[in-house]
Amino acid sequence: MPTPPTSVAPAPIPLPVTAVTCLEDRAHIERVAALQLEPGVQRLRLGPVSALAVDRSLHAELTGGPADATVLDVRLVRAWTPRGPQPPGDEDSPLRRHTHALEEERRTLEQRRDRLRSRLDLLGRLAADLLREIGEGAGFGESEPVRWERELDRADAERDTYEDELGRVEARLRVLADELTEAHHALQISEDDPSELTAHVDLTVRAAAAGPAQLRLSHLTPCALWRPAYRATLDAGQLALQTDAVVWQRTGEDWSGVRLTLSTARSGSATVPPRLVEDRLTLRDRSSTERRSVDVELREEEITDLGPAPVSGLPGVDDGGEVRVLHAPAPASVPGDGRAHRVPLTTSGGAAHSAYVCAPELSPLVTQVVRFTNSAGHALLAGPVELVRDSGFVGRGTLDFTAPGAPAELAFGSSDSHRVLRETEESRDTTGLTQRTVVTRTVRLHLSRFSAPGESDDRVITLRERIPVSEVSDVEVRLRREACSPAPDTLDTEGVARWDVSLPPGGRRTVTLVYELSASAKVTGL
Repeated sequence: MPTPPTSVAPAPIPLPVTAVTCLEDRAHIERVAALQLEPGVQRLRLGPVSALAVDRSLHAELTGGPADATVLDVRLVRAWTPRGPQPPGDEDSPLRRHTHALEEERRTLEQRRDRLRSRLDLLGRLAADLLREIGEGAGFGESEPVRWERELDRADAERDTYEDELGRVEARLRVLADELTEAHHALQISEDDPSELTAHVDLTVRAAAAGPAQLRLSHLTPCALWRPAYRATLDAGQLALQTDAVVWQRTGEDWSGVRLTLSTARSGSATVPPRLVEDRLTLRDRSSTERRSVDVELREEEITDLGPAPVSGLPGVDDGGEVRVLHAPAPASVPGDGRAHRVPLTTSGGAAHSAYVCAPELSPLVTQVVRFTNSAGHALLAGPVELVRDSGFVGRGTLDFTAPGAPAELAFGSSDSHRVLRETEESRDTTGLTQRTVVTRTVRLHLSRFSAPGESDDRVITLRERIPVSEVSDVEVRLRREACSPAPDTLDTEGVARWDVSLPPGGRRTVTLVYELSASAKVTGL
């Protein structure tokens, strides 16, 4: 009786990734495949695709085919195919075969080590038995020195031989452990193990007539994210700013030549408004002690601009509260190895203004600050910046969120040719009749410039020093302009005094700031 032919399942239709929209913590994948439809209802298998694809986000549509072609059902089918403990074949890399050979050698040496330890233990028991027999024979008056000496010498010789061999085996095992550690590390960063969990797409379509059609399928996938990064190059007063996207993805498949879109949308964030809770305000009469005294304290306050307040430890992209979308100008390729890959986005440039700024209370260094206008055509998201000057790479900085056309600034490191020394003095006095406490503080800033041969131009240094700002009427703060040398050019409402000091090559200047804190007698804590 003839054997019926065995049916072979057709190979899945390839479904490559063609476009990716990378969100803040996930990715929206688009795939396109060409199909050849037949009349009636047919079921097609496509893939493989990432096993991490979110089932409920799967969406498929047919374009360019028969007018009545319809997708009846689309679903993900996953299969678990664990890789057996088989030796590497000819298709595996030399590194994987070398690692397998080291593991086999280690296994053989570990077995040899265990056998040697067993033999040494047996020889030790044999020597103990011989010594006990010698003791018992000597006690009964039986003396066989020749045989006893021969047996002890044989046991000692075998034990020395096995101990030497055991030492060589253990030394080789230690070397093998180091080699295997290096081989596994190299294998981890250069190759990926074949996926044990695979997924395919089962598609059910219906068409009245045969013909070609194009399938467009999309879904969400976790384990993908991006962050902005920049490279700023300062050369002869011109600043070139390159905007890149750093993309990480471990979705189980590579993105090769895809249309890459970067978005700051937070699709996983909840859209439910916060719950309202009661906030009760109560009034009470002040006690007699509180009426007689006013308790004040000095505290540090950070000066911030309007905008979204930064949250410590919260990962994400500062987009100014509005979803921003950026597009890669050329097809991008991002391997699924989980490592960072830079994708160029835009390049902008223009004139920049350099200034030398110093806040001696915070740091004695004079920093070169470059101010420029955002001419990239899109918002600059907050992110790290690689700083490059005429001499080359000078360090890394941080760029805050900057709207299109808005001014921005970058710090290009300190200038070694400047030195600032800060000295402070404080005196306390009490007036006679009103018993007001007057605290006088004097701050002296000594500036020096060390010039290289050939320098002849003056350099303007912007100094910033702060004075306290009072929030209660019982404490007054007054700047003594007549005692300042020179008086500050500006003094803003936040109490920050500013001087623009011009220094010639090799020049020295001293700036003096004097202010008073006056408090009434009932003020405590000053």
